[in-house]
Amino acid sequence: MSAVKIHPVTRKVQRAAVAKWHSHHRPTIGETIALGAFVDGALVAVVVMGVPVAPALQDGKTWEVTRLAVGPDAPRYTASRLLGAAGRLMDAAGVERQISYTRSDESGTCYKAAGWVATGTVKADTHNHGNRATFLPGVWQHSTEAIDRTRWERGKAVRIDARSAA
Repeated sequence: MSAVKIHPVTRKVQRAAVAKWHSHHRPTIGETIALGAFVDGALVAVVVMGVPVAPALQDGKTWEVTRLAVGPDAPRYTASRLLGAAGRLMDAAGVERQISYTRSDESGTCYKAAGWVATGTVKADTHNHGNRATFLPGVWQHSTEAIDRTRWERGKAVRIDARSAA
């Protein structure tokens, strides 16, 4: 098997990969950039980055890895290689705080291997409040079940919440 090569991919390509391979989320909307991992010219995984989903984190200095989707033909360590490449790309762009989330029932091994730090636990939220509670009643559906999440961070401005650190 050839080496993994990582380079940017289009919105169309990353959304198709996330739809096909992500275990519990649909493709994201509002991405800034995505990287793909390729083996012998075939896409085997993607990582998607952009402005954080949480309005409180949208400070212009923070970006979020919103999706990481790895296909069945990806070699070992592909996820951590993509997360490392994403981190270096965000460093080069001057992003000071890089965040991502995993479900609490996921180990986060690829994040640890790529140098990310578990900084806290985010309690489960159904997100059916605010305008989502009234926006298209009966049409809007959750993209995943409500479950606690582990927050991962990397960069110059990592903030560890000692009360909830994982």
